[in-house]
Amino acid sequence: MRNSSKRVEGVAEELGGMIRGGFGKLIGNKQMQATGKARELEGVAKQQSAKTAERVKGKMEQAVGAVKYRVGAAIDNKHLQAKGQAESLRGEARRNANR
Repeated sequence: MRNSSKRVEGVAEELGGMIRGGFGKLIGNKQMQATGKARELEGVAKQQSAKTAERVKGKMEQAVGAVKYRVGAAIDNKHLQAKGQAESLRGEARRNANR
């Protein structure tokens, strides 16, 4: 499952849990409130997990880009330097988008 799908699934679980917990509170059902809160927290955890995975991917992308850039500089290959810099920037953007 892709991380974007996991994030959407997490949001849905969180909202479903909030609704269930709110309904449980409305009718005075403590068990329903508790299961709603548990589901809400599971959704939050799933979202955080997906964000963490994306940050790790971004860090790896940055590292690979930096290596390509340095190798390109060492062998005087401007094309490889540019590819490395672009990959490093993509990784940084991925990390920043998942904070």
